[in-house]
Amino acid sequence: MPSLTAADLVKIGGGEAELAAPMVVLGPGTGLGVASLVSRLVTPIVIPSEGGHATFGGTGSDREDDIVRHLRRRFGHVSAERVISGEGLENIYQAIVTLDQLNLVPQGAPEITKRALSNDCQVAREALERFCAFLGSFAGSVVLMFGARGGAYIAGGISPRILDFMSRSEFRSRFEAKGRFRPYLERVPTQVIVHPAAAFLGLASLSNIVNPDHDAAKP
Repeated sequence: MPSLTAADLVKIGGGEAELAAPMVVLGPGTGLGVASLVSRLVTPIVIPSEGGHATFGGTGSDREDDIVRHLRRRFGHVSAERVISGEGLENIYQAIVTLDQLNLVPQGAPEITKRALSNDCQVAREALERFCAFLGSFAGSVVLMFGARGGAYIAGGISPRILDFMSRSEFRSRFEAKGRFRPYLERVPTQVIVHPAAAFLGLASLSNIVNPDHDAAKP
């Protein structure tokens, strides 16, 4: 994250990063990765997590609560990854189909995304809208957990493909919708990583980062 430039990022919403404050990255793709970088120290420290498997709670929207309840009946435990990943988008789509008693066959994430962006399918469009809302809500929660005034970075393969859609979605408003902590979240920036090989920048930085699971990470 510290190696990224302005050209590698697209900001959604307001807020400015607080210098040397913790940052978080969320990577919805095949799964949902969550980690934090604490850079205030001489040597930055990565805090890995299994945050993608944390329980995904209610959202305050009856429609979305119905989707989560449906997935709970299907899976037992509904983690954030069950709704915020490629498979999660498919789960949302199928939940809508079932709830609305529609006669539609299951679709893969690429097809759902394609049909949502072209506005060819209202179910696909709603599924992608819910996906963006869920991602914004969860990202806000992760920022609060880590005190990440340095910003929330959205990585992974999905977000760059839906950037325009995401910027017009409820992503940012749901990120900020934390009741008494809305002013806190309003000051935190959310940025989508659009660098085509961001993972390689991370690999190149390993020699400067200490992972708490090891004495030191080596290149």
